[in-house]
Amino acid sequence: MYTKDDLLTDIKNMGIDPTGALLIHSSMKSIGPVEGGADTVLDAWSEYMRDGLLIFPTHTWRQLRSDPDYFDSRTLPSCVGILPEIFRHRQGVIRSLHPTHSVAALGRHAAAYTVGEETRTTCCPREGCWGKLLDLDAEILFLGCTLRSNTFLHGVEEWEEIPDRMDAKPQHITITGPAGETYETVIHRHHCQACEDVSANYIKMEPVFLKQGAIRYGRFGDAKCVIGNARKMYDATVRLLRREPQLFISSDPVPESWY
Repeated sequence: MYTKDDLLTDIKNMGIDPTGALLIHSSMKSIGPVEGGADTVLDAWSEYMRDGLLIFPTHTWRQLRSDPDYFDSRTLPSCVGILPEIFRHRQGVIRSLHPTHSVAALGRHAAAYTVGEETRTTCCPREGCWGKLLDLDAEILFLGCTLRSNTFLHGVEEWEEIPDRMDAKPQHITITGPAGETYETVIHRHHCQACEDVSANYIKMEPVFLKQGAIRYGRFGDAKCVIGNARKMYDATVRLLRREPQLFISSDPVPESWY
């Protein structure tokens, strides 16, 4: 059974910058048995990143299906796992007010990082939390999960204005903030007629990222981890999308001659 000290050692061995920005996609069950469970996992990450910015996605795109719909940031649970759901309730954590692709942040400049998300009209706008990962030279950790979870690549496709990625029809959503205040917004959701699940094909970028130094590997408990650099993943992906905008329509491997 892993202790917090064991997990802190694993984090240090991954070489993650404790003063930087880190977003974690996670699978709790992949870690194996931990003394104290999910709270110990979050304690380890919060302690290690105490001088930086720690971020978990707290998405609710799965729940919001009707038009109009309602996002209460205080009560609507995340649809992306137990660690984000527990993390968002912790003292000092700020949940952004994006209705479908919110994040929860703790630490340095968390308020500035999450501000203004109630005004966004797409899922991953360049000026929003997902675009700010690029500005912060953030690391993105895939803890026991694959690059299929790479929401950041949805953002890259959006910023490159790849056709057939956004629903032309907006969804009307009422947002409730932490003090009970409300906002009205519209969101153009992710949508692709040509491919049911574009994100399933993001895993084809792993060999590209590896060759170009955009990712490295590590372990956290029993979990295999992929640690990515946002700027390097962005650069590698943009080069390929400008060559083939519909890169992610199929699962066909990226030709090695392209990278």
